[in-house]
Amino acid sequence: MSPTMLSLCDEYLTIPMKQGVDSLNVASASAVILWELQREHRF
Repeated sequence: MSPTMLSLCDEYLTIPMKQGVDSLNVASASAVILWELQREHRF
């Protein structure tokens, strides 16, 4: 994302990835985030 777009965000996060992986699609990124949330909060 451009610095301008990032400046408009209230918050942003990163998902650590292995070398050679440029990005995740939205569905995959959402799955990773939701998995971590449920793991931390025991939903």
